[in-house]
Amino acid sequence: MNQETDIVVIGSGIGGLCCAGLLAKYGHKVIICESHSIAGGAAHSFSRQGYTFDSGPSLFSGMSTRPSTNPLTHVLDALEEKVDWLTYDGWGCAMPEGQFFAAVGNDSFSEILTNLRSKQAVQEWQRLQKVMLPLGKAATALPPIALRNDWQVALSAGKYLWKMLRELPQLPKLTQPFSKILEAEVSDPFIWNWMNLLCFMLSGLPANGTLTAEIAFMFADWYRPDVQLDYPKGGVGTVVDALVRGFQKHGGSLRLNTHVQEIILNGEKAVGVRLTNGETIQARAVVSGASIWDTLKLLPLTERSPKKLHQLHKERQDIAACPSFMHLHLGIEASDLPKDLPCHWLVVNDWEIGVAAPQNVVAVSMPSVLDPSLSPAGKHTIHAYTPATEPFELWSGLDRKSEAYHQLKLERAEVLWQGIERYIPDVRTRCEVTLIGTPLTHARFLRRDRGSYGPAIAAGQGIFPNANTPLSSLYCCGDSTFPGIGLPAVAASGEILANSLASLKQQQNMLKQLYI
Repeated sequence: MNQETDIVVIGSGIGGLCCAGLLAKYGHKVIICESHSIAGGAAHSFSRQGYTFDSGPSLFSGMSTRPSTNPLTHVLDALEEKVDWLTYDGWGCAMPEGQFFAAVGNDSFSEILTNLRSKQAVQEWQRLQKVMLPLGKAATALPPIALRNDWQVALSAGKYLWKMLRELPQLPKLTQPFSKILEAEVSDPFIWNWMNLLCFMLSGLPANGTLTAEIAFMFADWYRPDVQLDYPKGGVGTVVDALVRGFQKHGGSLRLNTHVQEIILNGEKAVGVRLTNGETIQARAVVSGASIWDTLKLLPLTERSPKKLHQLHKERQDIAACPSFMHLHLGIEASDLPKDLPCHWLVVNDWEIGVAAPQNVVAVSMPSVLDPSLSPAGKHTIHAYTPATEPFELWSGLDRKSEAYHQLKLERAEVLWQGIERYIPDVRTRCEVTLIGTPLTHARFLRRDRGSYGPAIAAGQGIFPNANTPLSSLYCCGDSTFPGIGLPAVAASGEILANSLASLKQQQNMLKQLYI
């Protein structure tokens, strides 16, 4: 069976959905091939026994207010799709210093420092905020939806030129590791630890590997007056559903349970994909939303492979990868729990070994605190995970049906239980649903090489590749391309690529529609 389309997109993660949705809006005939039975990639939701669980991201910001700097908001607005957002103002923290609530907002962290540290620490934090203020303006001066990957970017971004010129002195600082800013402004160890933690949660790397631009963006969004954090009513899957609706109403076709076996080349040009069932989909362009390593698996090298395919493998095969995850999804009895439990909390067991050390940091999300519809009445939905710190090597080669695998699951999930117990001490006796996910689970359901979070490209030691590849008509989006890892970044990668495959006039009309 053969099928023809303008563009075929491999994977329905947030990057692929954003790209495909805008391409369909721009008038292209687009097919998404998704190997899973559920769209969304790492951001999908699933249900068990009346509980709705998020598989991945749980923290959103800049979604419920306009104007917004969040690229995902821009895509949803461009597709004219709405999501109902619930708001809250912070998360719980269980640190070596004790437990406290970390609210977003202009003065929130100063209050924490007043209680935990010294007057000098407060002064250092306030000085850091002043330094970050112009950097935040520079980081948000040019919205990613105005970008494209060709010379016409000078025209699409032209209306922001004056704003960018005003921030020009800050631009060199944005491309350096954030640790450079901290070294100049901060001596207090707790502030250093806190910023390393936030850097790690945003980029998968501590401050010495995280671009200042990422943290400047975060400061501009979180540390300002009257700010709120967001959570989608109905779970993260409702964001995916909105992107799918926007894609399909513009004529896009989403094919689930559709496994791509290889990307078809005609010389040095991508001309379609071949599926594992033997079907081929011919296309003018192929967009891979898979990780770079999984994309290369769809382009195996042979003696007759074109020179540019060898070049692609050489450029990207050896990019370092972030570790994987341990996941614990629970459905619990909650009728007598305190009413003031946070919807999210972070646990750090030991600052000395570093935030990136395996099993040191645990992130916990209990979104049913905000949205009771995610669980049966009187119950709670919990998702705990170790954020990109689980070594795949511990799991490689294990049979998922073996006793050794089962025992290792129990052993490596223990830190997740302990992280939840910091706020719910008797959680183990409350469980009605218990699901443990491992790097093998991550690799299996998300088709992720080594179950990885994505590339680990440290600031100053390399940059994320852009969407273009050496092969003609083959493009990439998602966490293996600029601007990198994290939900806003992958959304930005999708919209930048879609703009590049559209005409300048189409992009400019969309920007007018969005009043950006």
